[in-house]
Amino acid sequence: MRMNPKPETRNSKLPFVFVNMAMTADGKIATANRTISSFTSQRDHEHLLALRATADAVMAGARTVDLNRINLGPGPAKYRRRRVRRGLAEYNLRIIASRSGTVNPNAEVFKRRFSPVIILTTRRASGRNLKKLHTLVDEVKICGTKEVDFAEALRWLRQKWGVKRLLCEGGGELNDALFRTGLVDELHLTLCPKIFGGRAAPTIADGTGASKLADARRFRLQSQKRIGDELFLIFQALRNAPPKSAATLRRSPAAYFVSTRRANSQSRSASRFR
Repeated sequence: MRMNPKPETRNSKLPFVFVNMAMTADGKIATANRTISSFTSQRDHEHLLALRATADAVMAGARTVDLNRINLGPGPAKYRRRRVRRGLAEYNLRIIASRSGTVNPNAEVFKRRFSPVIILTTRRASGRNLKKLHTLVDEVKICGTKEVDFAEALRWLRQKWGVKRLLCEGGGELNDALFRTGLVDELHLTLCPKIFGGRAAPTIADGTGASKLADARRFRLQSQKRIGDELFLIFQALRNAPPKSAATLRRSPAAYFVSTRRANSQSRSASRFR
């Protein structure tokens, strides 16, 4: 799968932010006890690496890095060659977000130093944690008092590190923070034919969430592709768009699908599968 890089985001001071997640048919990204978090096909893993090959930096939350054997890197040589052909560095920056500055020093991401690792944290991080972080990573950036100020963090990443395209790979609380602050430009979602269940099982956007419909972040379906039993979806953020009217929501599902499909056919995805 090849991705066509998206033009710069609507605000030249911020990176273009795109989220990539996989979820079960009931909306879960892991089991309730977090013992199963990898459940997709090899094709989805290739999709992940193809997306990384278009990004200046890849970001994940501390718990995602702690609980999964991931290094947030570009992967095999063929993906690194794609990066170079696009004019990107061979290896992307790696970014970890942690409110308290607590990360597992033995996590996979720290085992190979092929590219800089940056921690985004807050003033909640203790002096002891900050001291430990400085021995693990290339830079620690404090953004915010109790919660990471991602608008500030993204401006800093653009200005200091030249990050124009930032890929976020979860988990749910990190995604939620980015969605709530309106910083996500595009969502890549792989829908898998499994059911995990469990009210405590994480979703693609946990955390605070929206308290009313007007606060919901709206996206438009840009493309969809079925490969085997998985569905690969791309959504584009709608800026300053009003919620759908009650009349629209009352229409039959078939009528709504037809009108949505017609509208989607008139716009091209910036990251279409080929």
